[in-house]
Amino acid sequence: MLIAFKLKLAFACAAGLAAPLAVAPLVSEVTTPHAVGEPALVEVAAGSFSYREAGDFTRGGRQAEAPLRIVRINRPLRIMRNQVASSDYQLCVQDGACRALDRDVAIAPDRPAVQVSWHDAEAYAGWLSRKTGHHYRLPGDEEWAFAAGSRFRDDAVPVDASDPSKRWISRYERESERDISDTAAHRFGKFGPNEHGVEDLAGNVWEWTATCFVRSRVDVSGNPGPATVNCGVRVAEGAHRAYVTDFIRDARAGGCAQGVPPANLGFRLVREETAWLASVSQRLVKAWPAKSWRRVSLPMIASAY
Repeated sequence: MLIAFKLKLAFACAAGLAAPLAVAPLVSEVTTPHAVGEPALVEVAAGSFSYREAGDFTRGGRQAEAPLRIVRINRPLRIMRNQVASSDYQLCVQDGACRALDRDVAIAPDRPAVQVSWHDAEAYAGWLSRKTGHHYRLPGDEEWAFAAGSRFRDDAVPVDASDPSKRWISRYERESERDISDTAAHRFGKFGPNEHGVEDLAGNVWEWTATCFVRSRVDVSGNPGPATVNCGVRVAEGAHRAYVTDFIRDARAGGCAQGVPPANLGFRLVREETAWLASVSQRLVKAWPAKSWRRVSLPMIASAY
């Protein structure tokens, strides 16, 4: 019975995938016309990019610059075009699965849900996954940086071995120079799309990621060693990288572990297909033309599987 259920589920998924998608060289918008509650997604093609590690690093007991490495994203990344809207988050609240937003947060389909904690974002991701049947989750910091493209800010600051405190002062001054005095949660589109079509990245809403805060030592070659991981603090990405305690909803009131606090805490999610379902769906789409999927029987699906 379980196998039959999985095959029926795979068949339904294949039916949705059978229709052609408009594909650009690097990115395409994924449409799901028959899925109620599905957010608009952008698909960023697999690729490699230069990534500055998140966390604190030391060398010989002194502050060191975070390692820079080339990261390869091996599968296309499907990420929400916009942040989670406050009206969508409110549906989760009405279902009793999410904690209510603060009173001063505007509830609207074109406004982001802000002043939410990492735990709030996790609760919403779980609720949306149950509602839609797809697996939604917070992106890792690497994935967020990959999707952000040119909007991702490299926060590296050279370390003065004779006075490491200069690094912290320099970073704080640089972050303070960025105009974050406007803390209003604007309508979607205020900060525009990046080259992938993902909107409002690095505006005045910082976005939670799944990545935990780490402290690590680097060797003489700049390679990180064993890390001390603190998952009570998570990486939030925006106009600069921030490290925020996971239960904090408004970092301006406290809870920002380093640097200038984020103006607003929000989030967007990535959609991830289960490996076996993606494999079966691809086989089905190849096996039968898009217009004939309604005539496919369960035994035919089983043979493809």
